[in-house]
Amino acid sequence: MNGRTVLERFPAGGPRGSWPAEEFAHARRLEGLPAEVVMDLATDMFLVVVRSGETAGDAAA
Repeated sequence: MNGRTVLERFPAGGPRGSWPAEEFAHARRLEGLPAEVVMDLATDMFLVVVRSGETAGDAAA
């Protein structure tokens, strides 16, 4: 995952109806970070990432 910083990792097998990675990413976006959720198939984990060099201002451009 070149060019990205992993903020947090969440197991893919969470409880039904629970989206902890999406909720964490949403909270980071409210703080101004352009966080997104990606799936790491090798580890079966959801990763909340920010692309390197991006700031809140870059995401709005």
